[in-house]
Amino acid sequence: MKTDAIPHNQIRAMYDADTIRVYQAYSDAIADSALAHGRFISPPFKLERMTWIKPSFLWMMYRAGWGLKDEGQKRILAIDITREGFEWALAHSCPSHSPAGMSMDAYAELKQRRPVRVQWDPERDLHLQPLEHRAIQIGLSKEAVRLYVNQWTRRITEVTATAHEVRALVQQGQLQEAANKLPVEQAYPGQQAT
Repeated sequence: MKTDAIPHNQIRAMYDADTIRVYQAYSDAIADSALAHGRFISPPFKLERMTWIKPSFLWMMYRAGWGLKDEGQKRILAIDITREGFEWALAHSCPSHSPAGMSMDAYAELKQRRPVRVQWDPERDLHLQPLEHRAIQIGLSKEAVRLYVNQWTRRITEVTATAHEVRALVQQGQLQEAANKLPVEQAYPGQQAT
């Protein structure tokens, strides 16, 4: 698909009839615990903190530097969550920044009612350079974090080795081979966040 054919804000992800895949990067302690239990366990996972999920593999690579950025983001996890949970998150979201024309008080009140934040950032290419269209990040807090951990998560797998392999191919100039190893992300149907 040509880049100019992609809408500016569009949720693109790897998904099936029941689940959608999101990515997160963690330290060894959190990743090892999550992989061993098939879900996030507190501790070491912190339920009281906002946690950001990203359906875009390449945006996750940009954020975590292919898993090489720092110790806290060295392990890249693919988390398959229910589509019902994902759509609940979108339905209970508000923008991560105050919308134009909304007072700070009104925005503070909106954030109190909505446990999910949505942010759109430039999608990335294989060189992690920004593209014209944007990828969604979804910040889960309060009730949303508890639902994510206890109800939505269906499977957690590690994709750190894939991240390193794709990076190595990019560095070697083997872009088609690198692209072939990327997850197939398609426009997510139905509900779209704005």
